[in-house]
Amino acid sequence: MSDLRSRLPSTKPENAQEFYGRWAALYDVIARRTPGIPALRRRVAAACELERGDTVVEMGCGTGANLPYLSEQVGPEGTVIGIDFTGPVLERAREFTAEYDNVHVVRGDATQPPLADWSDVDALLATFVVGMLEDAPDAVDDWCDLVGPDGTVVLANAARSDEWYAPPVNAVFRAIVVLSTPPTTKLRYENAPHLRLDRKIDAAHRRLRERSRAVADETHVFGVVRLTGGRLE
Repeated sequence: MSDLRSRLPSTKPENAQEFYGRWAALYDVIARRTPGIPALRRRVAAACELERGDTVVEMGCGTGANLPYLSEQVGPEGTVIGIDFTGPVLERAREFTAEYDNVHVVRGDATQPPLADWSDVDALLATFVVGMLEDAPDAVDDWCDLVGPDGTVVLANAARSDEWYAPPVNAVFRAIVVLSTPPTTKLRYENAPHLRLDRKIDAAHRRLRERSRAVADETHVFGVVRLTGGRLE
């Protein structure tokens, strides 16, 4: 894979790690307890079209909320690898998945994953990750190359809703994006964070559709969460 470090956002990695590390506990509660989210995570895992014995990688696994669902799909003979770059977040993921012998949580960059010890990746999942990357489509290209022919790549990301009831939903979504974008002390931006996020997610999901045969193309949670899955050919 090519070196993608230049595609990360301009925010220094240390600052981003401090930001997400500081909010790890709150993020963990939201990731596991928000109504409808567990069902969404189960659907995301199913979209990977895994079989028992497969190897699946989650880029940006966060506190590990998806990992048990992936473990369930591949069975004890399979392998689940969760990658994230934030220490406090990973510690929670390790604690949460300690009982799963087939789950491995490692620290690393989602755009340059430390996968030398694993080969033959069957599926790759990235949830709420591509919005953090400077060049999301190129990252999707590398993920597609990683799984290769017959592999599956699944993206799930939050963007503005297109449903008829979208205005109030999108107002809440915009506020959440602004509050979750470091530094949170800024109230005004030259380029609105939620619009930048929309563009990145549109581009990433479009690239995946261009590179693969669709196995999932859905929206969830009031139309805010976009789920795209593709099998490489």
